[in-house]
Amino acid sequence: MAEVAVLNSDGAEVDKINLSAGVFEVVPNTSVMHGAVVAQLANMRQGTADTKTRTEVRGGGKKPFRQKGTGRARQGSIRAPHFPGGGIVFGPHPRDYDVDMPKKMKKLAIRSAWSVKVADGELKVIDSLKLDAISTKTFAGILAKVGAAGKTLLVLAESDDTIIKSARNIPWLKIRIAPSVSTMDLLNSDIVLITRDAVAKIEEAQA
Repeated sequence: MAEVAVLNSDGAEVDKINLSAGVFEVVPNTSVMHGAVVAQLANMRQGTADTKTRTEVRGGGKKPFRQKGTGRARQGSIRAPHFPGGGIVFGPHPRDYDVDMPKKMKKLAIRSAWSVKVADGELKVIDSLKLDAISTKTFAGILAKVGAAGKTLLVLAESDDTIIKSARNIPWLKIRIAPSVSTMDLLNSDIVLITRDAVAKIEEAQA
């Protein structure tokens, strides 16, 4: 088991915690992590882009000029694709971009991402995180004391409005509630700050 220091809100070490080897010490599988990120990005796509074909464009029901005798190429509708305002050929239409990934692969991807953070020393565990009042300045001070610099992912055991409202003006901070943490959340962060209670929820969900 990996042993990680537990910090208080002043950044001082108050305890140590043993992390589950099955979650935080697996051999990282980069291809599965890549697949999980690609799947998440694909599932975020709306797929609502749409263009009109010649049958959907309004107007053009009348033949623009007679078939013969004009010296021009015959035309059946001014809504044909080669006319300005005509239909679009091979344009996008609504579609589903969702990518399904087996549950075992999802678990392997998230465990790999957690293990990478532990191996790189980018996981910090805080004993508890409480604020008496909403204060971005106070909260930013706590983050500085525990060494949360750069893009930081804060993982809480449960939603806390005081913390969430204090953190909303910190652009480099993202908050997730355990165990709803994705592989992309972890890989896209420089530091992961997680509460002791959230660690237990992560280990329970990945068991």
